[in-house]
Amino acid sequence: MDSLTTTGPQQRQLAAELSAAMTAIHSRGWCDGTGGNFSCVLQRSPLKLLMAPSGVHKGCVGPEDLIVVDGNAAVVRGRGRASAETLLHLAIVIETGAGAVLHTHSQAGTLLSQQVAPRPGVAGQLRLRDLEMLKGLEGITSHTCAVNVPVLANDQDLRRLSAEAIPHLGTAPHGLLIAGHGLYAWGASLAIARRHLEIHEFLLEQSWRQLLMTALKH
Repeated sequence: MDSLTTTGPQQRQLAAELSAAMTAIHSRGWCDGTGGNFSCVLQRSPLKLLMAPSGVHKGCVGPEDLIVVDGNAAVVRGRGRASAETLLHLAIVIETGAGAVLHTHSQAGTLLSQQVAPRPGVAGQLRLRDLEMLKGLEGITSHTCAVNVPVLANDQDLRRLSAEAIPHLGTAPHGLLIAGHGLYAWGASLAIARRHLEIHEFLLEQSWRQLLMTALKH
C-alpha cells in the first residue's frame, strides 16, 4: 500500500502532529518500548483513522510510518498492521465523537487500575476529587468536584472489551482505565485529547503517591 508521503497537505500536517505527540508522550515515560497506541480521525464518513502501526517503538514513529484504518479496523493505507486495540479506538470515536484517542501504559495508570481490581463484566471505578487539575478536563470548572474513571478488566478479546466499554463512555471523564494495562484518553481534537491525557496522568500519579504516603504513615 502507498505510504503517507503521497497524501495531501492536510493529512500530512495531521500525521506530523500525531508523530510529534507520540514522541512527546514517549519522552514522559508513558509508552515505553512498543507500548501504547494513538489515533486521530481523518474523516467521519466513511470513518477512517490515522494511527501508529502495531509492534513499533512509539518514540520514533515518523509521519511517513503511520497507517490509515477504516471502520472495520482494516489497514487501507500505509505499511504495517493495525493493533487489535484499534477496535476500542473505533468504539470511543463512534460513541463519544472524539477526534483523537491516546492510549498509554504508565506506571501509575497500570498500578492504580490493578488496585481497583474489576472483574470480567463488572467494571470498577477510580474516584478523583477536590484537585485543581481536574479543571483541565473539558466541562469541569471547579476543583470542588469528583469524577469516576471507569476501570475495566483486561481482556485479549478486543471485540468483547470494546463492547464492555461502550456503556461507560458517555459518562466517563474523557478517559478510562484497563486493569493492569493502562489509560485511554480522548478529546474532540488531538490537542484536547493530549491535554486530557496529561491531566489524567497527573491525577493518576498524584493518587499513586498519595497511596504511598498513606502506607508510610502506617
